[in-house]
Amino acid sequence: MEETLPQWDLTPIYTGFDDPELENDMIFLKTGSVALTALLENGEMRSRDMVGWFGAVLDAWQELLDIDETLDAYANARLTTQTADPLAIACVNKVATARLDVKAVGVKLLAVFGQNEDAVRSVVASHEKFAPYAYVVEEMLQENQHQMTPAEEDLAADLARSGTDAWGRLQEAVSSSVSAIWDEVTGERKSVIQLRAMASDPERTVREKAWRLELDIWKHHEVAFAAALNGVKGATVSLDKRRAWADPLERSLFQSRVNRSTFDALIQTLETNLPLFRSYLTAKAKALGVEKLAFYDLFAPVGHSTSWTYDKAKKFIVTQLGSFHAPIARLASRAFDENWIDAGPRANKVGGAYDTYMPKAGQSRILSNFDFDYDGVTTLAHELGHAYHDSVVADKPALLRHYPMTLAETASIFNEYLIFSGALSGTQGDEALALLENFIQGACQVCVDILCRYRFEKAVFARRAEGELTAEEFCALMIDAQKSTYGDALDADKLHPYMWAVKGHYYSTDFSYYNYPYAFGQLFALGLVAAGQKVDDFPSLYDDMLKMTGSADAATVAARAGCDITSPDFWQGGMDTIAHHITRYREETGA
Repeated sequence: MEETLPQWDLTPIYTGFDDPELENDMIFLKTGSVALTALLENGEMRSRDMVGWFGAVLDAWQELLDIDETLDAYANARLTTQTADPLAIACVNKVATARLDVKAVGVKLLAVFGQNEDAVRSVVASHEKFAPYAYVVEEMLQENQHQMTPAEEDLAADLARSGTDAWGRLQEAVSSSVSAIWDEVTGERKSVIQLRAMASDPERTVREKAWRLELDIWKHHEVAFAAALNGVKGATVSLDKRRAWADPLERSLFQSRVNRSTFDALIQTLETNLPLFRSYLTAKAKALGVEKLAFYDLFAPVGHSTSWTYDKAKKFIVTQLGSFHAPIARLASRAFDENWIDAGPRANKVGGAYDTYMPKAGQSRILSNFDFDYDGVTTLAHELGHAYHDSVVADKPALLRHYPMTLAETASIFNEYLIFSGALSGTQGDEALALLENFIQGACQVCVDILCRYRFEKAVFARRAEGELTAEEFCALMIDAQKSTYGDALDADKLHPYMWAVKGHYYSTDFSYYNYPYAFGQLFALGLVAAGQKVDDFPSLYDDMLKMTGSADAATVAARAGCDITSPDFWQGGMDTIAHHITRYREETGA
């Protein structure tokens, strides 16, 4: 009998779409924004009591942020598990409308802080209770230098609902609902999410068939996806230019709290180690008995991988996480026991996995598509890492709780490595080979494919600044990026030209280059593993570092754990851990 996978319980957040509290919170975004606007415009209070005014502004703004974040997370949680539900779609649209007031007052707050820059800095520097906000306030003052006029920002936010946000929802809705006929005799259909999951099928004929059907689906809908991506990237180019960013990457690095030299060192490390990953892919081809891998072989299993029930995965994860740090295990147990996880795939549910935090309830929710294999186990552990990170900063006010994408992947990938190390320990033969395959396969995605995505997006921005691209042109740029990163390790005639349609991360104006932070997180987490071996009470240091992630730049946070991310040697240290496992993999496969 097949195990029934749990769906998440959102009732502790709101009991449903008709919950009066849901409506009240949307109203509060309006009334709270009006009240904060009045406070920001209260020049008399600001002149008379700058300290009191500044504290009141912070309190009011952070209360708004908590409700705003909760509403957005809840609405999207409902939509991503039922993309065809008209009530969920209506809720997302209603929340998006309510959030416009928050965006508008946020722009005004930045402007008022900017107009009173010296006084704001003086208050933060001279009052201990504001000291934790020093970095965040300085960041806000810098961000204000990249704002359009309040009226223009208000218009941009309003237009986004029916523009860039709608393009993103189109990509999400189409990609989660399209399907193809799998069996001509029975008429059985497979969704594109199911077809993509077949990339890990042990039978090459099945993988190839799924790949071909998947490509047919994307081609059939390529005009819609191209229109969506043109809309998103075109708007991004225009808005970033208006906001005086040199290019989308400059804005992305600002959001990531890393400087260009650190970013360049990371990218250089990825590029330098491409031959390392190609040696793995060549070894994998030999293990599979093929001359050269096709794109549909990237996720093919190697070795003997045992199946995992959800209950077995739950117990293993809790045990392994507890062997490092009991609080992480307790958080994981709570997530399982209180149904924070929507575990399995189903019709009209988006693919992939994510964690989302709802500050009003002080709880996270995790979406996954558990498929009864080891990869599903590591995915759960990954998202539980995000949830643990959320819990560590949960008692902090909103402005000190929000951490950048680069640091967001720290706890998640660290969790993954804990699970991998625990599973690999004492394992030999084909079972060990399967575990090594899973880890290296993931590292290859995070390093090689992420570099591929970065190069593709960089090329798209350059071309989109000159005009719209056709679907064929998007495909050509994707093929170029895949060839430049995977090199001759993949069959050039069997790549995936439509990965730009697959990945929802491309369809957002909020954060461009939603790719390199994963490579940052992978190598940073592996660097932390090495650093932890040199410290007696590393779990406590680990928590201290996570608590800092919302109130400092990436280099300062890393330094708390004894890591210098400005040095290429640090990044190579993380890569050396991967190289160690690739060496063993090649020995096991006889490559």
